[in-house]
Amino acid sequence: MPVTSVARTVVDLARSSSFRSGVAVADSALHDKKTTDSELRAVVAGCSRWPGIGRARRVVEFSDARSESPFESIARVAFRDGGLPPPELQVWVGGDSLGVIGRADFLWREHRTIAEADGAVKYADPDRARKQLRRDADLREAGFEVVHFTWHELATAPHQVIDSVRAAFRRASVLRAAGPMSA
Repeated sequence: MPVTSVARTVVDLARSSSFRSGVAVADSALHDKKTTDSELRAVVAGCSRWPGIGRARRVVEFSDARSESPFESIARVAFRDGGLPPPELQVWVGGDSLGVIGRADFLWREHRTIAEADGAVKYADPDRARKQLRRDADLREAGFEVVHFTWHELATAPHQVIDSVRAAFRRASVLRAAGPMSA
């Protein structure tokens, strides 16, 4: 039975579906090492006159293997659509005296802001929930703003998620301007 390569299938889906869906598919294929960025770019180059290839090209340029779930991929699209600068993905963060605290889903380093895409599993276990609260407290002590959002929030009110991240940017800016806090 004839089939297309993973790269070709990703590009075909990106050509024929929404940007958001295309990014989720491309990120997943890259993250799972089913294809590479260069393979995707080669397919796009080979289909330069096909319908929808402009969208597919934008999807390939935007895609990122560090996105670990469709939720994170769709969040990145929402951030972009909301006018936020691109975040760093899956970054280990910490503080000078605390060392490495944990890995952030999204980091805006210049804004000292972290965003976390929270699935229900994260809070189903009370011990895991307590560890998350401790981690957030440590991150805040290290000077980071932390914003959590759920799938439901992103799907129903993405502007509120964007507004929460922007508010965190502002809070971090005020803290930086105030300088070191005295004990």
